[in-house]
Amino acid sequence: MDLKIAVLPGDGIGPEISEQGVAVMNAVCEKFGHNVSYQYALCGADAIDRVGDPFPEETFEICMNADAVLFSAVGDPKFDNDPTAKVRPEQGLLAMRKKLGLFANIRPVETFDCLIHKSPLKDELVRGADFICIRELTGGMYFGEKYQDDEKAYDTNAYTRPEIERILKVAYEYAMRRRKHLTVVDKANVLASSRLWRQVAKEMAPQYPEVVTDYMFVDNAAMRMIQDPRFFDVMVTENTFGDILTDEGSCITGSMGLLPSASTGEHTPVFEPIHGSWPQAKGLNIANPLAQILSVAMLFEYFNLKEEGALIRKAVNASLDANVRTPEIQVEGGERYGTIEVGQWIVDYIKKA
Repeated sequence: MDLKIAVLPGDGIGPEISEQGVAVMNAVCEKFGHNVSYQYALCGADAIDRVGDPFPEETFEICMNADAVLFSAVGDPKFDNDPTAKVRPEQGLLAMRKKLGLFANIRPVETFDCLIHKSPLKDELVRGADFICIRELTGGMYFGEKYQDDEKAYDTNAYTRPEIERILKVAYEYAMRRRKHLTVVDKANVLASSRLWRQVAKEMAPQYPEVVTDYMFVDNAAMRMIQDPRFFDVMVTENTFGDILTDEGSCITGSMGLLPSASTGEHTPVFEPIHGSWPQAKGLNIANPLAQILSVAMLFEYFNLKEEGALIRKAVNASLDANVRTPEIQVEGGERYGTIEVGQWIVDYIKKA
């Protein structure tokens, strides 16, 4: 198979983990006889500094002409600490989602037995948790009408029926491939937008009679994720709720550095780790590359290259079992490995497999 990949390293630790993701992709393609080519592009704070735009038109064109985008992270404290900044790195991420039509964000939340002790939850609660959060990505308050002055501000949480139907269709399709249980998360007791979500979901549920569909208010869902994360199979929700719940879900596994994601929709799909740019760790060779590497596994699986994705997952599990880990998840007294060393170990494993 021929693959054209747009690589957007971004900010902070992004370039470091991106390098390891590309190395793993190269190793897999070499092993399975695929041809892969890359085009690198600017985004985030790096793009603002260089060209004044967090998602330049050239980057958009590179993404549109690629089969997939391997994205890393954006964000920089100099923008976070300046509430008056008119242009921000995160605007580039939103622009990419909107311009590529990436309406579905798929975030698996999966525990690793060897890292259960790192979870803030008790072993008996979190062990075996395995669910997918599907977040609507191009609607809601993040893209609705906004206003701000010194006395008043608002964000409009607008959704249309077609936007809700298409994300629910994605969620039901995932549920059909898994344990056939879908939880629709909303705030229908308060918000009109949520009532439309629930109405559309109830209309669509009979089309998937094999799937058990239940409905949960977002505050209850947040609580249930802590009390009983194994309850969930597939969860679907709107943009703002999804942003919050997916970060909550990532933490219960023990490390945000282990969870990948995919964003799919109308044009080129994007694969990225869920963590941020962690600028404080930039250049220190301590960032965990596993979420980026697992994003590469999701990329292969998107193109139905299941054996390739499975080998990456096997290599990641083997690295964890061998205690080849970056500092934040290393066992006490374990050997010190950095971003580069972990990535190289996984590349070597793939080559020898």
